[in-house]
Amino acid sequence: MIVEGKVLKFGDKIDTDIIIPARHLKYTDPQYLAQHAMEPLDPEFYKKASQGVILVAGKVFGMGSSREQAAIALKAAGVRAVIAESFARIFFRNAINNGLPVIILPDATKKINQGDYVKVNVETGEIIVNDNITLKGKGITGMPLEILKSGGILSFLKTARSTN
Repeated sequence: MIVEGKVLKFGDKIDTDIIIPARHLKYTDPQYLAQHAMEPLDPEFYKKASQGVILVAGKVFGMGSSREQAAIALKAAGVRAVIAESFARIFFRNAINNGLPVIILPDATKKINQGDYVKVNVETGEIIVNDNITLKGKGITGMPLEILKSGGILSFLKTARSTN
């Protein structure tokens, strides 16, 4: 599974209140949530992400309250994958369950710059930056990879159910 796009870069400790502010949680429409993703840090994020981007961040991306809407908002906004130095455990699983690839790459914010173009092999964790630098992140394998390939946990479960 290969995803690619231009990089939008953020720092450390991007919490779920930044990814999708609490005032928007009463809505369930992914497109509504997408319009408010990362709004506190970049009011233009939705416009930029709609082109299909790879989000790069520092440590403990997705920390804070457990809200599935954070992964939903990013994916609906056009984020094709998130590369970070580390993830909050619950965000990591919410991302997988919603079909959003998440790749751990030590020193990601030092190795990848805003505006770079990256290609990510989700399974191997290989990241090619601007067609000339290859980085090795932690790939996703096993059932989490199958969930991603299905487009999320609901699609995965429907497919599994129909084959039994």
